[in-house]
Amino acid sequence: MVAYFTVATVLICFLNVYLRYAVGIGFVWLQESYIWTHVAAIMFGSSYALLQGAFVRVDPFYSRMRERGKAWVDLFGTIVFLGPFVWMMGFSGWSFFLASWKMDERSAYESGLPAMYLLKGTLLIFVALVALQGIAIVCRCVLTLLGHGKRATTSISPDSY
Repeated sequence: MVAYFTVATVLICFLNVYLRYAVGIGFVWLQESYIWTHVAAIMFGSSYALLQGAFVRVDPFYSRMRERGKAWVDLFGTIVFLGPFVWMMGFSGWSFFLASWKMDERSAYESGLPAMYLLKGTLLIFVALVALQGIAIVCRCVLTLLGHGKRATTSISPDSY
């Protein structure tokens, strides 16, 4: 789904630029749509990036650690850093979304996209997906620390379904 949103972002952005500079016409709704698809790609892809370990690690010792050491670092980082971040984003994101929903918020421009709460709702989906991934990380770390080995710390591949 993230790949489709990314391709849509590129195509819509290209179309928008082409129409504006080559043809001389512009549409606010078209410009807003590539922003929406870009936001969706980022919000929905973040949990997958977390699953794959694609976020930057500052710890220079992590790569040299054994599985148990990595499990301790991941468990600590998830509980101390990711947990409060997800909670704060969910708490503030809910009121952000709810206010938009209640007022049936739409684009600031007359010809813009309606239902701005859908865009703001992607923040709540982001929170849910990252929280689920955080729970999975904690479970994997606990399994590793209980001695269930390397299998508990590896990422789930699409082939294992």
